[in-house]
Amino acid sequence: MFAAFKAARQLHEMLWYLAEAQTRTFDPDASHRAVQLRITIEQAVGGELPELLALDVQDLHSKVRSMLMDVSEEVRASYFAAGGDHLDSTLKPGADLMGKNLRSHRLCGADLRGADLIAADLRDSDLSGVDLLGADFRDARLEGADLSKALYVTQLQLNAARGSRATLLPSDLQLPSHWHNR
Repeated sequence: MFAAFKAARQLHEMLWYLAEAQTRTFDPDASHRAVQLRITIEQAVGGELPELLALDVQDLHSKVRSMLMDVSEEVRASYFAAGGDHLDSTLKPGADLMGKNLRSHRLCGADLRGADLIAADLRDSDLSGVDLLGADFRDARLEGADLSKALYVTQLQLNAARGSRATLLPSDLQLPSHWHNR
């Protein structure tokens, strides 16, 4: 039972990201690949327990990761072409930006996948096209930030951050209840 739960949890997370990738890509072939991966995962989750347990989740994870990275590069490239204000070389995947002051910066198209943004000040910043997959937002300041077109941001990331009603979010995410009073 625990093995099935672990696999199903990972598969549902992949479905979440694939749905976003499918809607954000400009490439019809990439969209088709995302749909095919989603169908494979949905069949596994909706199937019988032995098939779920026999599924090579690592192989599927690798394919999904590749798909998400391709879409990230594609989307972020469109922001680089628009001349995003990239502060320095510290804005990269896995960056340690703990407590960094990034207030009112245009970070469009940056790759902050897996970045440590604990207590970072991102107030009034534009994060359009920023890849935030796995970024740690605990206690990050997001008041007035624009995350409406950020890539791979989740409700859990937002729930761990500080924000306000002025923070712009993707349409499929909700303003955390602890932000309503700000």
